[in-house]
Amino acid sequence: MTTNVKTPTGMSEAQKGIGMIVCLATIVLAVLDQNIVSAAAVPIVRELDPVHGMERMPWLISAFALASTAALPLYGKLCDVLGAKRVFIGAVGVFLAGSALCGIAQDMGQLIAFRALQGIGGGGLMSVTMVVIARIKEGEAGGSGRGGSMGGIFAGVGMSVGPFIGGLFADAGNWRWIFYINIPLGVLIIAAAALVLRFPRHSSAHKVDFLGAGLAAAFASGLLLITEWGGDEYAWSSPVVLGLIAATLAMLGLFIWRQAVAAEPILPLKLFTIRVVRLGFAVQGLVGLAMMGSIVYVMTYLMVARGVASSSAGTFMIPMAIGLTAVGLLSGRLAAKGWSTRTFLVSGSLFNTVALLLLGMSGTGTSLWAIRGEMLLIGIGFGQLIGILIMAVQDAAPREHLGVATTGVRFFQTLGGSLGAAIFGSVMVRLYSAEVPGTSINGIARLAGDARDHAVASFVSAVDAVFFTAAAVCLLTALIALRFPTPKPAEPVLAA
Repeated sequence: MTTNVKTPTGMSEAQKGIGMIVCLATIVLAVLDQNIVSAAAVPIVRELDPVHGMERMPWLISAFALASTAALPLYGKLCDVLGAKRVFIGAVGVFLAGSALCGIAQDMGQLIAFRALQGIGGGGLMSVTMVVIARIKEGEAGGSGRGGSMGGIFAGVGMSVGPFIGGLFADAGNWRWIFYINIPLGVLIIAAAALVLRFPRHSSAHKVDFLGAGLAAAFASGLLLITEWGGDEYAWSSPVVLGLIAATLAMLGLFIWRQAVAAEPILPLKLFTIRVVRLGFAVQGLVGLAMMGSIVYVMTYLMVARGVASSSAGTFMIPMAIGLTAVGLLSGRLAAKGWSTRTFLVSGSLFNTVALLLLGMSGTGTSLWAIRGEMLLIGIGFGQLIGILIMAVQDAAPREHLGVATTGVRFFQTLGGSLGAAIFGSVMVRLYSAEVPGTSINGIARLAGDARDHAVASFVSAVDAVFFTAAAVCLLTALIALRFPTPKPAEPVLAA
């Protein structure tokens, strides 16, 4: 029996096994929450604010995204300063507190505020969990690869069942349980983490650059608000948006300055001198941008152009989740056969390029099974990109900056997604408005006859342009991925 043998982390094999289950359960918790809430958003706002709820619905999602993105850089530094275990338990605890408060919210204002609190904790669920996995697997050959593969499988499961569970609760009139369901699982995660996670204590004192964290949060929040408001709440040329852009750029400049002069920066600039880390951040940002074009606008195409109900449109995520799961099952075997990080990244980018090109050829009569097949290809593509990038950056970053590097990957993915929302949304609206002036996309459902046919055809053409643009981004990703270093051949073992 070897279950009690201590590993380099100070944990027995049995403790490491339980620790991995805890991490994978946390990934499920994070993915489920994102998908469950989006599936039940309409019933929620209809109950809490039937008059103005639909106008405030975007903030139900945005409040969580703003808070979680703003907290990401701070989580990375806290992991390096306080230790991954403490930060992991703290993040789950804040997330559970926010979930409980969301469940008892009595109006939209309260729910949006509590979603922001939930988002502060949610920012650590995925990112800090990957730091914990890296700590658990530290010292094992190929260990982090297996952890990342299993994470992809569980993320795929969460993406598959999330919309279904959210729809069930919403249809039953029990939407509050989409928040309450987090609590028992979260309590078990905290209890198990407290008992089994054992990491070496830090031997030296560190300080947290709270000013740098605040500047990073201000920059990220400004960027997200630009993408939320620009072209929707306010015109891109309005003083509000232009002022917000100027303030956001100023925050970025101040943040870079702070990182250059701070004794212990929140995102050390020297990380960008490491080739793999620098390229990993760039690729992850482009991946986030392309994902925005492939997921959000596929759902929009299905509902607007094909008349698919929102609850049914969510089922088109299942093929994508199957693709993610398949990659999680096979990636370890492919790595054992010699697939390098560069191979995975180039292959994944090309899968996505092909899938998005096919989506860009969609029309008003394209087979829905073809759309499902293209979503499967996207799942296979993204499955090769997301987990492998985190592991590559973790392996290349100095151990003392493991937390910052890991959460940095997630941070750049989120910022890329925000830029994608602005770029793709602008492309779609401008092309559609040029063909159908005076009728918004939301107004298509009220049209009839030739006017409706023309509006739908123009909308599909605009969405196809979004997919082609996203395909170009994926092709650029493949070109950048070619710059990743190839693995060095193993050193010969000399006989004694």
